[in-house]
Amino acid sequence: MNKIEYLFPGGVKKVFTLSYDDGVKQDKRLVSTFNRNRIKATFNLNSGIQSEENTWINKGIIISRLNKEDVLNLYNGHEVAVHSLTHPPLENLSRETIVEEIFEDRKNLEKIFGYPVRGMAYPFGSYNKQIFEILDVLGIEYSRTVDEHDKFMLPENYLEWNPTCHHNNPKLMQLAKDFVENQFNTLSLFYVWGHSYEFDVDNNWELIEEFSEFMANRKDIWYATNIEIVDYVKALKNLKVSADSSLVYNLSSFNLWISVNEKPIVVKAGEVIKVG
Repeated sequence: MNKIEYLFPGGVKKVFTLSYDDGVKQDKRLVSTFNRNRIKATFNLNSGIQSEENTWINKGIIISRLNKEDVLNLYNGHEVAVHSLTHPPLENLSRETIVEEIFEDRKNLEKIFGYPVRGMAYPFGSYNKQIFEILDVLGIEYSRTVDEHDKFMLPENYLEWNPTCHHNNPKLMQLAKDFVENQFNTLSLFYVWGHSYEFDVDNNWELIEEFSEFMANRKDIWYATNIEIVDYVKALKNLKVSADSSLVYNLSSFNLWISVNEKPIVVKAGEVIKVG
């Protein structure tokens, strides 16, 4: 019987993604850094307060959000996701208020960007298991927490998606080296999150620039947004394999990569192939 294993696009086992919150002016410099290094990220916005009039001060630095008209083209090539309408801690709210915060933000972002918005990051990292049921009904397919684990693993529950680390984790560069240098037996994910204004507050833009340059242009890494990972992994898990592992049917609209007896092959969208 054939040994069939899942692979990411290009026949690799590693994927790298990032997630940044709040839609602030520092995103312009951050997006420029990512684009220069051909790295993809997800940006989580609060459409109800997405205006430069919404400012706050952190360690003497004035932080302001981008205006809605400024975000339209900024995030091209990246993903925009829900961060709630006005950024409250969700676990303290009634079910009705949670629905409004999430669904209205989703609808607003879809009007601005012109595509279905299906991802999210919890404001303040605040959530509970009751919220999972609400998100499912509202069409949210994943949501990022702030609970880092310093590991390279795909989530068991995409509505409780714990990242590898925050960019201020003192082990960031060591984790990056471990991810780049190691050969993994299973599909592995390096997921970094943060807020772009923190680079001004901490005066350490060189951190993300050095990190991005180090992570960039690796042939054995797939660079993806959060939702691209979710969609691809779901499609992989929906591959249909015959009882004797000789036939593989790809029901999805994605070209999917698998390993058959240690040999990488691609199964094109809608295709049934004989393997082995």
